[in-house]
Order: sequence, then structure tokens, then C-alpha cells
Amino acid sequence: MVKTSLELAVMEALAAVHDPEIPPLSITDLGIVERLEITDDAVEVELLPTFSGCPALDVIREDVERAVQEVAGGRRVAVRFVLSPPWTSDRITPAGREALRGYGLTPPGSGGAFVPLAGLRRPESGTPCPFCGSTDTVLESAYGPTLCRTTHFCRACRNPFEGFKPKQAPQ
Repeated sequence: MVKTSLELAVMEALAAVHDPEIPPLSITDLGIVERLEITDDAVEVELLPTFSGCPALDVIREDVERAVQEVAGGRRVAVRFVLSPPWTSDRITPAGREALRGYGLTPPGSGGAFVPLAGLRRPESGTPCPFCGSTDTVLESAYGPTLCRTTHFCRACRNPFEGFKPKQAPQ
């Protein structure tokens, strides 16, 4: 499918919007842009929240509206969050995973174990440290600063770091 110059401009505008909680990570690399529709009258953007209680949703919506309005050519801009399909960490691009690592967050699927919200058991193998790569790490808390993150400690370089909770495998 050939994208129009307006579609490309809107996608570039979306790629310039960054997650307010993880500034080096764009919303496109985070994989929350679900759908883009452009008509003669409007530009509609549907976004997937990483989790429904995310405190940054209003900021993200405002940033997307502002960025898209600049390239929309006078069209009405509508941004809304949808819950279907549900966002999963599989949507994070390789560039997004590298941005997470550079920010000191372990990307999901990097060797960590699923930690249920009520789980207190330590994982059998350490989650790789985003600073030095060592797996000599410990899960400090299943509860990070947000519901989707955990806190860890690296015994090798002695740095604390956060990680996204990986999605649970179907049972």
C-alpha cells in the first residue's frame, strides 16, 4: 500500500511524540499507535494504552493532537484510546527496546520471568542488567513506580534498574 505524503507526515509527527514517563522512547517505537485514518475533513488516530490505568494518557493525547495538528492541513484531529486489541510488549520495536535499555529499563522478553502482581517469589535466573548486561541480578520488588514495571538490582555493577513486566504466557 502506497502512503500519501500526508500519511507520511502524520507518521513522522507521531514518531516525534515521546512517552512522558520514558522520554527517549517514541510512541511509535512503544507500539501504541494502532490506527490512522485520514479523510478530507479529519485525521483520526487510535492509540492503545500500555495499561488502562496509565497516568500519562492525557499528556500523550495532548502531545499527539498538537503534533498531528501541525501537519494536518486544517483538518480536524481526533485522538482516542482503544482497548482492542490489547497492547502487549511484543509491539515494542527493536529501536524501542534499545531506547528502553539506554534509559536503564530492561525491555520485556530479555530473560526475565513473569511476575504476577501478587508474586513475591524471586525469578530463577536474573534479568539482564541494561547497564552492564550481567544476569547476576535480583528482583527487588514486583511493584515498580507504575503497575507495568518492576525494580531490580544488579550485583555486578551495583546499579538499580527497572523492567517492564513481561506478558503472561497463556495457560
